[in-house]
Amino acid sequence: MDQTNSLRPVSTSGAPSAIGPYAQGIAAGGLLFVSGQLPLDPASGSFVAGEIEERTHQCLRNISAVAQAAGSSLDRTVKVTVFLTDLENFARVNQVYAQYFKSMLPARSVVQVAALPKNADIEIEAVIQL
Repeated sequence: MDQTNSLRPVSTSGAPSAIGPYAQGIAAGGLLFVSGQLPLDPASGSFVAGEIEERTHQCLRNISAVAQAAGSSLDRTVKVTVFLTDLENFARVNQVYAQYFKSMLPARSVVQVAALPKNADIEIEAVIQL
């Protein structure tokens, strides 16, 4: 089967299990679509302790784990969407985000939302080149 047309689910114990009927990631057409990652510790399934900075780190660590499971990395990220329940956290999230994306900056959107699953205050999804 032509790999550019195939769909492959990607999962890893290095990121939290899905909390609904979806995959951690789907590889398709040379891209990895990573589902929105909450700031959950993959081992415990609980939110990480700390402020928005630590929660941002955890979301990005979870995305990185899914990327690695697919044979890719954050360095190949094409697009990121950050969902925040409070845009007042925008600058603090940016400080952490800048530690993960340095040389090739992906396209990005940041959106304030009314609510997120499990009452999280941040969720991040990504599209990554394989």
